[in-house]
Amino acid sequence: MALKKITGLGYDEALAALPELLKSEGFGIITEIDMRETLKKKIGADIRRYKILGACNPNFAFEALGKDLDVGVMLPCNVVVYEGDDGRAVVSAVDPVATMASHGVPALADLAVKVRARLEQVLAKLG
Repeated sequence: MALKKITGLGYDEALAALPELLKSEGFGIITEIDMRETLKKKIGADIRRYKILGACNPNFAFEALGKDLDVGVMLPCNVVVYEGDDGRAVVSAVDPVATMASHGVPALADLAVKVRARLEQVLAKLG
């Protein structure tokens, strides 16, 4: 369900690079959730540094919603960044081909392939 890359970058470096890399593929970050902070505040749990970025390509989102309004449950495309045990950043992105296939709307299949290709480009450009 995810595209994943273990980077050669530190956590902070990866987080700093992602907005521009996503922008280069037509995405913007519309949400950011700091899971470490949230879980500490809500239940007192300590976890490694971990953020969920909600990335949206407005053209693709508009096209997808035009084909099926229920596809909104899969938007935005989540990109996760966490600190690996060795200090290197691990970046995972939702695989829209897998998620849209499970949604069962054939009209979205071609679009999912396009979105996946863009997310793969982001990961490929990341250290």
